[in-house]
Amino acid sequence: MSHPVLFVIDDDPGVMHALRDDLSRRFGADFRVIGETSAAAGLAVLRELAGQHAPVALLIVDHEMSEMPGVEFLAHAHKLHPQAKRVLLVVRDYSAQSPVVQAMTLGQADYHITKPWLLEPDLYRMVSEFVAEWARGQQAGFDLFCLIGRPTDPDTHELRELLTRFYVPFRFCASDSADGRRLLTEQGLDPERLPVLIRHDRYAMVRPTLAQLIASVGGSTRTDVDRCDLVVVGAGPAGLTAAVYAASEGLRTVVLEESVSGGQAGSSPMIRNYPGFPYGISGHELTRRACEQAWMFGAHMVFAQRTVGLTTRGAERVVHLADGNQVVARAVIVAPGITWRRLGVPRLEALLGSGVFYGAGASEAQAMEGREVFVVGAGNSGGQAALNLARYARQVTMLVRGDSLARSMSDYLIREIEATPNIAVRLHTEITDGHGTDQLEALMLCNNRLGRAERVAADALFVLIGGEPRTHWLPETMQRAYGHIRTGRDVRADGPYPARWPLHRAPLPLETSIPGVFAAGDARYRSIQRVASAVGDGAAAVRLAHEYLSAGPGDELAEVPGAGTGPHGRVTGDGGAQPGRAGQPAGAGLAGRG
Repeated sequence: MSHPVLFVIDDDPGVMHALRDDLSRRFGADFRVIGETSAAAGLAVLRELAGQHAPVALLIVDHEMSEMPGVEFLAHAHKLHPQAKRVLLVVRDYSAQSPVVQAMTLGQADYHITKPWLLEPDLYRMVSEFVAEWARGQQAGFDLFCLIGRPTDPDTHELRELLTRFYVPFRFCASDSADGRRLLTEQGLDPERLPVLIRHDRYAMVRPTLAQLIASVGGSTRTDVDRCDLVVVGAGPAGLTAAVYAASEGLRTVVLEESVSGGQAGSSPMIRNYPGFPYGISGHELTRRACEQAWMFGAHMVFAQRTVGLTTRGAERVVHLADGNQVVARAVIVAPGITWRRLGVPRLEALLGSGVFYGAGASEAQAMEGREVFVVGAGNSGGQAALNLARYARQVTMLVRGDSLARSMSDYLIREIEATPNIAVRLHTEITDGHGTDQLEALMLCNNRLGRAERVAADALFVLIGGEPRTHWLPETMQRAYGHIRTGRDVRADGPYPARWPLHRAPLPLETSIPGVFAAGDARYRSIQRVASAVGDGAAAVRLAHEYLSAGPGDELAEVPGAGTGPHGRVTGDGGAQPGRAGQPAGAGLAGRG
């Protein structure tokens, strides 16, 4: 197969030749660089390449061509080469009226390059990133595992999701396909005991557990550290940030994660409002990098390790694990995150993994090609999932029980959704039932304003309706509000014994009702429910843990005699928070990430 193409078009011959020559010098060994100065000629070349099935990696198009606007050319070119990344070539303009702003917001372009350009800091670095992102979407490459199972089996779906979230390259073979039957026969495996995971070295696992999967790719599922400075419970954005800062500052740090790293943010297909990533970054890529960073600084990362308890022993804090072991620390940061709230519709719960999915379903998106897909959720997670699914599905319908997306979704996402022709939004709509035996076939929808019910055909349903905090394992001494952990000024000294605040000093800002234990991220009461705020929580919690650890033991162990007064001699109360939907504090039910 011929080399992939970097296609450049600018009706200024000098600019086109300069850009084509610069790209050829750096990328010419691996790509064909083709340049044109006419829109008509450019589209003719692209049609010819499409007829030859030649892969086009980048479409670099000048925004202000006289013959045809750049975004219009990109629209025509993208129909011919839908896998190509679209790049606008523009004059630098940081005003809100810049053509790049509108093109990116409306989904008409993926990236931009400014002219004039500097080779190393601008052109070569940026094009390398664009090409790398294009390459991730291609099928060719080394597969560490082959997964064999039934496409509609919930266990197979769960394993595909784990492999995707753990960033493990794999291919899927249906158990009744020729390849699937051949591989099972070669390994001498029972075709009824599925799913099966076969590693590249022919090591096979039948119905593998999470711990087996992680161990098979070199991850740790047990900690060899029983005493440390800091334990971090949870490896979402908050926990990973805490691990990065704690380990980099010399604290002996252990991170305990019940599943794999990433948390709820790890399932977000694209986060565009996280600082430092103007073109966006997938949640799982962002958290994967943070996990690697924490490990490089020396944090002990332990996966598939469920935390079941937390106790105090004098100045020590003891974290109890499901396998019977424990880790003793001087301080603890609790960042367990949330789990997706369930719809509670029995027939839909029975179809979990067979057309019904909680979260964005990263491993299922490409399988939605040409299908009728529904998304429940009006937060940022729901918007991000709908936009990602719309790249593959014939039609994506968002079901929103309220009267507007604006109540819980970022404006940039709303504008992208409005500009995407195969996304429809149905307001005042709830799901009351589902239909299908082995696979989802239809949904029963109800308009909650008119009371009108309707049955609609459906191939898949993705549910992103916020979550419940993973705090059930915490002791009674940990004060909570609606399941979320109280910290700082929300910790009450007049609460029922033994949860009352025990010290003379006030709690530190992210400190819980257990001195020396801090909370961060979505499980914290009053959390803003954004990735950046979770990252901020994690960094701040480490700074506060340092402050706690530097205090003398006399300051920490002196208990307040009696009860009934707050840390400052007053009752702290709830701070006036009003409950949100489903008994959540205001803002806690939003599904938005990013």
